[in-house]
Amino acid sequence: MTSFVTEVLASSGKLEKDDLMTKISKLTRKSDDIKAEATYVIKKEYDNFLPTYDLAERLGRDVEGMYKEIDDIRDVIENEVQQDLNKSVTEFTRLGAQLGRTKVVLNLCQHLVEFDNALKEFHKAMRQREYVLAAEQHEKAQEAVSKVKRCSSAEIPLLRVLMSEITIQKETLLFHLGDEWAKMVKWTLPPTTKELTSPEAFLGVKLHLSREGKAYEPDLANVLQALAVRGDLQRRIKQFAQLLVKYVLRPVILHPSLVVEVTEQQSPYGVAFTAIGLASSETTAQHRQPPELYQQLLTVLKALHTHPFNALVGEQNVCEMLGELIWEELSENIIQDCLVHSIPAKSSQLDKYSEVITQTQGFEGSLREMGYLREEATDLLKYAQNYNRHFISRKCQDVIVEARRLMTSEIHDTVKISPDYKLTLPAMPRPAGDKRKRGGVKAEAPALALALALEAPGDQQQLQQMEARTMALPACRVSRSAQQILELAVTTLAEAADRSNTSAIQILYAVRNIFHLFCNVVPTYHEESLLKLPQLAAIHHNDCMFLAHNLITLGHHFGPVFTTDYTVCSFVDLVPSLRRQGTRCFMSQMGVLRGEILESLSTARDFSNLEDKVNSDTANKAVRQVVLQLKRVGRVWQDVLPVNIYCKAMGTLLNTAISELIARILALEDISSEEANFLHGLLEHILVQGPQVFTPVLEEKENRRFQEEVSVYVTRWMAFKELAMVLLANLNDILNRWAESKGPLALAFSYNEVKGLIRALFQNTDRRAAALAQIGPSF
Repeated sequence: MTSFVTEVLASSGKLEKDDLMTKISKLTRKSDDIKAEATYVIKKEYDNFLPTYDLAERLGRDVEGMYKEIDDIRDVIENEVQQDLNKSVTEFTRLGAQLGRTKVVLNLCQHLVEFDNALKEFHKAMRQREYVLAAEQHEKAQEAVSKVKRCSSAEIPLLRVLMSEITIQKETLLFHLGDEWAKMVKWTLPPTTKELTSPEAFLGVKLHLSREGKAYEPDLANVLQALAVRGDLQRRIKQFAQLLVKYVLRPVILHPSLVVEVTEQQSPYGVAFTAIGLASSETTAQHRQPPELYQQLLTVLKALHTHPFNALVGEQNVCEMLGELIWEELSENIIQDCLVHSIPAKSSQLDKYSEVITQTQGFEGSLREMGYLREEATDLLKYAQNYNRHFISRKCQDVIVEARRLMTSEIHDTVKISPDYKLTLPAMPRPAGDKRKRGGVKAEAPALALALALEAPGDQQQLQQMEARTMALPACRVSRSAQQILELAVTTLAEAADRSNTSAIQILYAVRNIFHLFCNVVPTYHEESLLKLPQLAAIHHNDCMFLAHNLITLGHHFGPVFTTDYTVCSFVDLVPSLRRQGTRCFMSQMGVLRGEILESLSTARDFSNLEDKVNSDTANKAVRQVVLQLKRVGRVWQDVLPVNIYCKAMGTLLNTAISELIARILALEDISSEEANFLHGLLEHILVQGPQVFTPVLEEKENRRFQEEVSVYVTRWMAFKELAMVLLANLNDILNRWAESKGPLALAFSYNEVKGLIRALFQNTDRRAAALAQIGPSF
């Protein structure tokens, strides 16, 4: 009966479904048991730290058996029960979901087993110091933890423990790798407190590299590979590159006295070492030449290349990584501190620069062969091949630097410039059809420009009638630096004549910048001296006029070289600026001197109450001090300023003094006879000593002519003489000098000023009243 029922149920599929449900229920309970047991094992292993290796293996076998049972049940569901699928869709869907959950649990258990196996292999590799294998196993364990995290959306209690274990073992691995790196790459560096500014500071720098380890130690390649697996190689190589550039490569570039020494040593246990150090040499050159520098740098880089630094780590060579990190800074240092200074200073030396280009190309080729440099990196070669442009840039820079050096030098050292002074100009090629002589030209004066411009026969006759010195610079003294600045400009323009048109224009504007710089640097750098020292102010005035004078013709001489555009090669626009600068400086000095004169006269207490001995002594001292000041200024300007400028300047200063004296005396309301005599004595002293301040030249005989013409340069000289006469004259003499507003006294003073003098000098009498009545305005 039972078999009959069984057959009926089996034919209907109901018994099969019950059997499947029973099996799946058992399988679910079994998977839960395995999950609980696996959790217990993992917790004991990584939380309670209990050894459960045998239990873990048994769990692994149970998991494999469960996978086989799951596959069998799936086959039964797919093959035998498929016929009644339409009847039991809901039931089988539930069974499938339950089976999926079971699958997830089993996957989780499998990942935990993978994690445990990877960590066991990791610890084994660490004990054997096989760091590459240890790094790979650690990566597998980390991947297994990641899979565990992805398997469950809910937080697994043990996940935090697993991640903590992974982090701890990673730090352990990195610590050991760092320790091995430190043993194989040893730096000997100067103290951090020592300034790295001199070559001596780098003499103790050394780098020791171990090619391979002992029999029980890893070699450098193994360490590099392990660092690469853990992603720490880039950081280590970057730190190494920074030290290499800072303490080896850059010092070799900056200090020619340093040389690289590479020594091979064998340790007692057979390990080959390479020591890279810096030593001193006897060279005294300021900058290292490119061939020597390339040799020193290749010595270092080849020594690194012969070690496992050329090992292939992943898809990239270690030398390639090192080259990418150092090349940008290294190439910039080579260019700025070597190639820039290797550019010739003279155009005649440019033909030899092809050797530097060849050596630069060979240097970059060697770096490519060793893997330090990519094929497209040609920074040094591009710079060397552009030597023409760099030559022009350096030439312009050197010209400006040299000009500024001259401008900031002392200007006490002067040279005499006579009207016969000739600026030597080199021969320049002339445009076709120009039949003028091409020999060296002596630029005598701006008259040269006029002579070159006059072409018509009538104009030539007018030129012949002009004196040779009509437009010549008057005799004076200029600073030697100003003369050298002008010679520097001429030499630079002459050298530009041999260059291409673009280069010549660039050099031309560099020369123009010299004179722009002169107008700004000299008055700023020497500002204090130019205000305090009259001689320097006069020299600077002459320098400005000297440069402006020669710039008038300079552009005309060099014009044909700089194409046919004569407006480009012109310095005439700079002439007004230079002249204004010289005039402004000299007038500032004149203002200072006038202030000193007025300050000295202000101590005379308005020349009042001179009967008091203290007041008279003070007035006498003030007048004599002014005369001494004028004589001192006259001596320091002697043979410095042109004669006409000298006489005008001294005349202005003397006129300031006597104008102040006249104003002070005219302001007096009462002058006694004793005071009049005293004032006359003061004025007489100036009348005698005043002309003596006019000594523009060294020869005394030639100075007499200028001293006799003092009234030409001193505007109020005649008024001063009339005032001295009035102080001792009687009323009749004053009326005679007035001569009804037609005499010399009327030319010097107004009638109100004369009346004021009479009232101050004479008592109020009928005669004074009659005299005052005769003095009035002219009609």
